[in-house]
Amino acid sequence: MNVEYPHIDYLKSLIEVIPDKPGIYQFISNQGEILYVGKARNLKKRVSSYFTRNKPENNKLRILIKKTAEIKHFVVSDESDALLLENNLIKKHQPRYNVLLKDDKTFPWICVKNELFPRVFITRNVIRDGSIYYGPYTSVTMVKTLLDLIRQLFPIRNCKLNLSEENIKQKKFKACLEYHMGNCKAPCEGLQTRQDYEEALTQIHEILKGNIFQVVEYLKKLMDSYAKTMEFEQAQLVKQKIEILEKYRSKSTIVNPKIKDAEVYSIADEKHSAYINYLKVINGSVVQTQTLELKKRLDESVPDLLSMAIIEIRQRTGSQTKEIIVPQKIDLAIQGANFTVPLRGDKKHLLNLSERNAKFYQLEKRKQMELMKPEMKISRKYATIMKDLYLADQPDHIECFDNSNIQGKNPVAACVVFKKLKPSRKDYRHFNIKTVTGPNDYESMEEVIFRRYQRILNENGSLPKLIIIDGGKGQLNAALKSIEKLGLRGKIAVIGIAKRLEEICFPGDSVPLYIDKNSETLKIIQQIRNEAHRFGVKFHRNKRSKDMIVSELDHIEGIGEKTREKLLLSFGSVKAIKNADKQEIIDLIGERKTHILLQGLRNK
Repeated sequence: MNVEYPHIDYLKSLIEVIPDKPGIYQFISNQGEILYVGKARNLKKRVSSYFTRNKPENNKLRILIKKTAEIKHFVVSDESDALLLENNLIKKHQPRYNVLLKDDKTFPWICVKNELFPRVFITRNVIRDGSIYYGPYTSVTMVKTLLDLIRQLFPIRNCKLNLSEENIKQKKFKACLEYHMGNCKAPCEGLQTRQDYEEALTQIHEILKGNIFQVVEYLKKLMDSYAKTMEFEQAQLVKQKIEILEKYRSKSTIVNPKIKDAEVYSIADEKHSAYINYLKVINGSVVQTQTLELKKRLDESVPDLLSMAIIEIRQRTGSQTKEIIVPQKIDLAIQGANFTVPLRGDKKHLLNLSERNAKFYQLEKRKQMELMKPEMKISRKYATIMKDLYLADQPDHIECFDNSNIQGKNPVAACVVFKKLKPSRKDYRHFNIKTVTGPNDYESMEEVIFRRYQRILNENGSLPKLIIIDGGKGQLNAALKSIEKLGLRGKIAVIGIAKRLEEICFPGDSVPLYIDKNSETLKIIQQIRNEAHRFGVKFHRNKRSKDMIVSELDHIEGIGEKTREKLLLSFGSVKAIKNADKQEIIDLIGERKTHILLQGLRNK
């Protein structure tokens, strides 16, 4: 154990299973205190960077790592949400090693004011007065670009006048400079109707919600018109606005003023365990995340597990939150609290975020166990294969066969061997087809299977538990003929895999099996089949190349074996001989043989 960093091996094992996703990470002490919160575009790379050196140069960083006993993380959809969540957590927990964010007005919002003829403006202060807020935004430039575009497309007021119907009728106001500049239609003087203003506002809401396709199309046409009139500076400015708009996200799951205070629970369930993720939302912001692991004892149902986790987490945190968001109805009553099962909208987005993190935690736990006990991973794969392929014995020795020929020429076959689901290359074998004439895959397969296992039986070798035939029913039945001749039917499991639909064929069953394309079993079979194909094609290619070289020189009368050998040793290939200088060949084999050789190659 490293004395200076007592938890270093455990922390490195945690890093191994962290995903390559955007999110936040937390360094936590033995006492459960959050020491540091950070954000990352790639969680695994960022957290790994703290442990790449034996001794960090920065003294504070060295102390931080020494005090860290646990690393937790939370996955979000993009870097902007990571920045917002980091900001929320730093304000909430004020970790010792973070720069404290004392100003609550950190990120800008766009406010559509709750008033007659609403204004649209930037603010850092969210006031719950019925106004609609979009954001928060991590870029002030983006906010200003949006507001500039909105004002170009829809002239709206920016004054603070009370534009009541009575004030307008009494002509209390006069049109200002903004009207004369074309930036406003002067609703203050009644020159713009409320209906017309509301129609413009509807379009503005669509833009702020992210429905900006029409705006982008408009800007592209504007850019083209500037380019045609050679106003390239204006065209470039419009292009920059288009690029910013195309990167624009209208709302964040991490901060949402529509959801004031709530708790979110989701579950990832498996046979022996369940993982419940918890999010705490205060004043529209996610400020706490946690995932709880429950070990099952009596095959408890999902609603029961959720109920237990909710009670446990609320007791731990002392929570009195009145709204609890869950993925399904549960039989639990908490005084003063209401349960919500969202189907769409902002609350559903929060639930999806929580579910994603529960599943990530589940996968990471599984990977951790497999890293600590590699045999568990192998055992799980064996169990999956045996279940999917209806095998009685564990397939710790698998052999796969593939034929290779072009129009019957140079027919060969390959056998690859996998032991404990890993290639055993020393046991790979090539076969030249000896008894079959012409392109006959079935008879070729029958010959190869017979030769392979007759020899193993004669030498008292180890027989496989599973044979995979690269091909459909025809190739499988041909292989079975040899298996039966050798008396091995029923002693070895045999299947075929047809390339076109990746269907699995079984002996005596006319209906093929279609395994889920994402299943581990199919991936393992494909890996073995592809390895057999690669090995067979390589052998076939080498054999074909050798035969082509020999055939071109072999049939030239007057060029004997020793001369051919001398030419190939000197030039390396027939192509090099053809491209060589005539005098070089004369110096090697003489003038008479050179003339015969070149004449023969020209005739070919």
